[in-house]
Amino acid sequence: MSSTTRTTMRTAGVAVRAMLVLTLVLGVGYTLLVTGIGQLLLPAQANGSMLPDDRGSALIGQSFTDADGQALPQYFQSRPSAAGDGYDGAASSGSNLGPENPDLVDTIAARKAEIAKREGVDPSQVPADAVTASGSGLDPHISVAYALLQVPRVAAARDLPEDEVRALVESRIQGRDLGFLGEERINVAELNLALDDREGE
Repeated sequence: MSSTTRTTMRTAGVAVRAMLVLTLVLGVGYTLLVTGIGQLLLPAQANGSMLPDDRGSALIGQSFTDADGQALPQYFQSRPSAAGDGYDGAASSGSNLGPENPDLVDTIAARKAEIAKREGVDPSQVPADAVTASGSGLDPHISVAYALLQVPRVAAARDLPEDEVRALVESRIQGRDLGFLGEERINVAELNLALDDREGE
């Protein structure tokens, strides 16, 4: 066997062994390490931030409508979604329409009129997040203003005192990230589940 062949075989053997070692260390070991750290330090987040009884994830919005797409009066409504048929995690997307696009302008006007009628308020009182989809189409949050706007309807539909429903909303307010990023917000699915659980007690 020539020295060139021996060198080639030795190099190939080193390459194969290096590949196997690196696959075990980086492909298996690192994955197990990171998964273990996640499960130990942040188990809820590592497992998808699931809501109780596997009723969805706190990270992905949900629709609270009937089969015809009409808002269920006993539930707080989420912001619109442009992801597939609505909150489709496999089709995350915004509308990609510019602020002066006639279709978007008409859609926002129609949503504003519908929400104003449903909530019994002037269209000027409808917050922006109530009529516009988020960039991902999956945002599980609404503004505090939009949640408070819905309190009278939800309270009436559930035959609860408005003060009690308002207090529940205020107890679910999530602060700004790091104390200064973004706005205060409310997770709609968590709020609606808290309402259901309260009535079930």
